[in-house]
Amino acid sequence: MARVWDIPVHDSTRVRDVRVAVEAASTHVRLGPHRTAVAALVATELATNLVKHANGGRFLVDLVDQPGVTGTSGVQVTAIDYGPGIRDITAAMRDGYTTSEASLGAGLGTCLRISSEFDLHSTPRGTVAVARFHQEPARRGERREQGPRAGGINVPLDRAEHSGDAWSFARSGSRLTLMLADGLGHGARAAHASGAAVAELHRSAHLPPEQILRHMHPALRPTRGAAVAVAQIDTDSGELAFAGVGNIGARLHVGASWEHLISHPGIVGAQFPATVPVRRLPWRPGNLLVMHSDGLPSRWVPSDDADLFTHDPAVIAATFLRDASSAASPVRDDTSVAVLASDPVDRHHELA
Repeated sequence: MARVWDIPVHDSTRVRDVRVAVEAASTHVRLGPHRTAVAALVATELATNLVKHANGGRFLVDLVDQPGVTGTSGVQVTAIDYGPGIRDITAAMRDGYTTSEASLGAGLGTCLRISSEFDLHSTPRGTVAVARFHQEPARRGERREQGPRAGGINVPLDRAEHSGDAWSFARSGSRLTLMLADGLGHGARAAHASGAAVAELHRSAHLPPEQILRHMHPALRPTRGAAVAVAQIDTDSGELAFAGVGNIGARLHVGASWEHLISHPGIVGAQFPATVPVRRLPWRPGNLLVMHSDGLPSRWVPSDDADLFTHDPAVIAATFLRDASSAASPVRDDTSVAVLASDPVDRHHELA
């Protein structure tokens, strides 16, 4: 089931709550003591920055798949605020840089250096920072895996322990497959349904999207059922294939415009359609696919910020989620956003 820690950070007393949540998540995925301490240090620094520089924000701790490794998970931490942004990102990312004598001494440069993966995007509207921690630290100078990238964000309704939404991705040969599931209802039973969809994705990632969905249907029969969408990029053919059953939103950014990709009515595990339409489109450099559950407002308009699209997919997803809601108008449901992105060359994506 999708275990998520959603912590509002509006004063220094909540920084400890962030650290405790990260330590609990690290225990859940069996990170060693050193990697757990590293994750806690980075999370504490990011949460402290929310209080010192942004008048507070929200902090999410999630369990995510490790790229290129089957059956293992890592910890993803996401700090989200609503401004004023970082004036000089290049300076802020320098190891040891700090603007306050009260700093922990870590700084964003250290966060970049010691995280398995780290990236941030900042404008006057706000900053989103994402760090991930896997079982083994990345070797210094090691480049991440090339090709299309997948990532996402998951927010439970009312800061519940479990989210009824889940997203995941899997690689099989030349195929990268991203899935987003929205279990019917809320809470543990909805999370059980979306978790079953995640498990089946990893068993069926070698299949095309419509067959993955057909394999999910019997796997989800013992559950409440779920709305599920699957997007798959084949790097050999340069093609994107999309198929969905139920109320999952999807938009593809091509050039300067967004195109809606439509899911078919039904419920995986309960009311599966006789046919599952598949949309096939060319996948080219610069393309971006966004999938989301119905927790986003119906009038959500995605950003056309070209710089944002060069960032880690989880940063893109979290920024979309932040901008679709507001500090005064939070999400209305379990809400997840998942992104497939091209592979730009960007210094924030390389490990120091």
